[in-house]
Amino acid sequence: MQALEISRSALEVEWRRLEIIAQNLANANSSVAADRPAWHPLRLLSGPARSFAALVDGEVAFNQLAGVAVQGVAEVDTPPRKVHEPGHPDADADGFVTYPGLDHAAEMVLMVKTARAYEANIVAMGAARQMYSKALELGRSS
Repeated sequence: MQALEISRSALEVEWRRLEIIAQNLANANSSVAADRPAWHPLRLLSGPARSFAALVDGEVAFNQLAGVAVQGVAEVDTPPRKVHEPGHPDADADGFVTYPGLDHAAEMVLMVKTARAYEANIVAMGAARQMYSKALELGRSS
């Protein structure tokens, strides 16, 4: 059942990544005002649940792979964008409103990429389930 666990861990990570992308897109047009903090785009940091170096050094057996895990969430250090909107309540003295420095197109590309990774893990789980089922059938017939 190790293949199912690895894919399950990847599904959890990709789902969390989709949540972060949704937060970024939802706050893309949040203007900066004195009474609320500025929104900074976020990125999910993920990696192997167990150290790859430990696997290479032989400290962890190959059959003890544990999939992937969320390592953390980090703010993306991008400069804010300024838009000239003199009538906006958050406009400065020159009529500019400050918004988070988020690239909408790049965020949408990342969302599609993440959705594809999620789908690929669902397919991998289905293939593993079929192989386990076939192995059980072979074991019963012998």
